[in-house]
Amino acid sequence: MSQNQLDGNRSLAVSSVERVSQRISLLGNPKHCSRSLEGLSSFHSLEELILDNNLLGDDLVLPGLPRLHTLTLNKNQITDLECLLDHLAEVTPALEYLSLLGNVACPNELVSLEKDEEDYKRYRCFVLHKLPNLKFLDAQKVTKQEREEALVRGAFMKVVKPKVSSEEVAASLEHHYTPLPSASRELTSHRGVLGKCRYVYYGKNSEGNRFIRDDQL
Repeated sequence: MSQNQLDGNRSLAVSSVERVSQRISLLGNPKHCSRSLEGLSSFHSLEELILDNNLLGDDLVLPGLPRLHTLTLNKNQITDLECLLDHLAEVTPALEYLSLLGNVACPNELVSLEKDEEDYKRYRCFVLHKLPNLKFLDAQKVTKQEREEALVRGAFMKVVKPKVSSEEVAASLEHHYTPLPSASRELTSHRGVLGKCRYVYYGKNSEGNRFIRDDQL
């Protein structure tokens, strides 16, 4: 069996499946997604695994798959990049192709408009530092320059987020910051001032006076 496609909300059942399958596609859909990978440990010869759009999160656990070279986890709910990479380095030593597009852990404009190209470059550098055997990451081939940069700077590309307590989050929601100074009266209470003044211009410093004769004044 070259391909076993399972979808819906069922877990991977192997009792009636040939255990020498080389490729498994577990493709989710908006109504029926699978979060269970029960049974994958029976596919010792697995080489390709497609787990796109399945609501998989940071609790993802894969069995040891020594021959797996292709893994796609697009459009899931993975946020902890370092945890995932450490796990993949342990259980998939032969991995060469990895795709994480559509996850928060993969910073690009598909996830957030606040991310830019520099964020994605740092992400690639960190991934290649953790998984140096990768040949393709997401939809792009790994270049020699990226591999060399990962050896030198990859360990410093980790994005560290400060831990915020629930009390601090609640307080920040209650207090809305504004750069404007506090006013003594309500914004809807407007008071205008009407006055009258007299101003006489003598033109002493006007450049135009150089072209006006005294008899024209």
